[in-house]
This record gives sequence, structure tokens and C-alpha cells, in this order.
Amino acid sequence: MVKKYQAVSFLVLANLFWAGNYVFGKYVVSEMTPIQMTFVRWLLAVLILFPLAQVLEKPKWGQVWKRWKILLIMSLLGIVGYNVLLYEALRFTTSLNAALVNSINPAVIAIFAVWFLKEKLSVTNSLGLVISLFGVLLVLTHGALLQIFTIHYNQGDLLMLLAITVWTFYTLIGKKLGNVPPIAATAVSATLGLIVLLPFFLNSGFSYRLSQTATIGIIYIVLFPSVCSFVFWNSAIRVIGASKAGIYLNMLTVFTALISLILGKPITLPQIMGGVLVIIGVYLTNRKSIVKTEAKVSA
Repeated sequence: MVKKYQAVSFLVLANLFWAGNYVFGKYVVSEMTPIQMTFVRWLLAVLILFPLAQVLEKPKWGQVWKRWKILLIMSLLGIVGYNVLLYEALRFTTSLNAALVNSINPAVIAIFAVWFLKEKLSVTNSLGLVISLFGVLLVLTHGALLQIFTIHYNQGDLLMLLAITVWTFYTLIGKKLGNVPPIAATAVSATLGLIVLLPFFLNSGFSYRLSQTATIGIIYIVLFPSVCSFVFWNSAIRVIGASKAGIYLNMLTVFTALISLILGKPITLPQIMGGVLVIIGVYLTNRKSIVKTEAKVSA
């Protein structure tokens, strides 16, 4: 059973790896179509996920496959839909715009979780959400908050809106998996996604001649955003809850800025301040529930 502090660590790592997906995905999408990227990514990932699930979880595969209907829905949303839409969006928009649109995802998840899952957000939780979102906007606009009203939104930005809607429902449905082991669930879900994508991939004219940069990008995307992030995310939302887990998506933007810094791109003081606010917001979002947990244990 995943403990609270482990779930928090999983959410942080998941977003760190997903931030890399934005960076490497921008390079790879210039040589592969979104369909090709998604198919190759998950084809290689399932070769890791199934043995990993068998070693760590030892699942009863028959019982996992009995949940194929909900896993198929999750596959269409999180494995196929979100990834294809994200990579397609990166063909038309900048990383700044894509990250800006993605920053509203936590609020969308929280609102839908309250509506559909009857989850509750306290005043502290809600304050954390607002502070975290404000921090994201500082990072994205370099401190010039009014910039959000002057950015030109194009086809890619609209695709990102659709992508975060898809991810919202993926997150909400993931809470319903119950006792299905997360690695096994991700493996089966990815397999179902591959079956759906296969005819589209065969007709995509895929070329196996990739540059070294694209090859490294695919390897990273397979190991970290595909395997680690999805397993960590699906494990954590069962403990944290969909609405509170969604707040952690704000860290994706902060990690993207840090990765850009490592790659030689400058980072500004407003971006640093925004990153601090995101971390504070995430802490406040979970502070009250942590206190409650400790009280229950001591009782």
C-alpha cells in the first residue's frame, strides 16, 4: 500500500518526467507524426511494463483483464487521446503557450472532482490551488502577468485545451480502478491503446531513419514519461485523490523552466518566485489532509 508521503513523492517525480516530455517531444515531433510517436512510445513501454508488473506486483492477470472496459476508456483518454493531442499541439504552438494552457488543468480537475466524485476542497486547499496557479503564471510570463491577455492563441493552443480536458477525465476515471495494481493497469491500458493505434500507424509511412536527437528523445519518453510517470500518477491518485493530485500538475511548468536552465536557457527572478509559489501552493493544498491523517493515526 502506497503511503501518503510516497504518493507525494510519486506526484513530484511524475511531473518532473512529464516536463522532460515537453522538451524532448518538441524535438521528436519534427521527425515523427503524433500517431507515430505515441505508438512507438507505448510499444517499447509495454515491453518494460509487463515484466515490471510481474516482478513487483505479481498481479492476477485474469482479474486485471476483466476490467478491460474501464482500462480501454482510460487508454483512449490517457494513452491515445492526450498524447496525440499534446504532440499535435506542439506542431503548431510554442512550449510557452502549451504550458500556459496546461496550467489551468489542476483547476479543471479539482472542479470536476468536486462535481463528479464528490471530493471536498477546504478553504486551505482552495487557497493552495490559487497560489499555485499564480506561481505558474509568474513562471510563464516572466513576471509580466498582463502578458496572458496579449498572447496570440492558435490551433495548437485549442488542441491543448482539448488535451487537458481529456486528461481530466482520465484522472477522474483512474480513481475508480480500486485494487487493480497500477503497473499492471498501465500495461494493459497501453496494450489496448496500441491495438487502437495499429491501423493508423501502419498507414502513417513511418521511417526508421531517425536522428540521434530523436532517438535519444524517444528513449527518454519511453522510460520516464511513459513508464515511470504513468505508474507514479495512477498509484498516487488512489491515495491523494484526483482533485489534490491535479494541483501537482502546476509543478510541470516549474520543472520545464529548470530543464531549460540546465540546457543553457536563462531563468529570471519572477520565474524563481513563481516556482516557490507553486511549491507553497502544493503544500497548502495537502496540509489539512496531512493533519487529519496524523490525527487518525494518533487516535
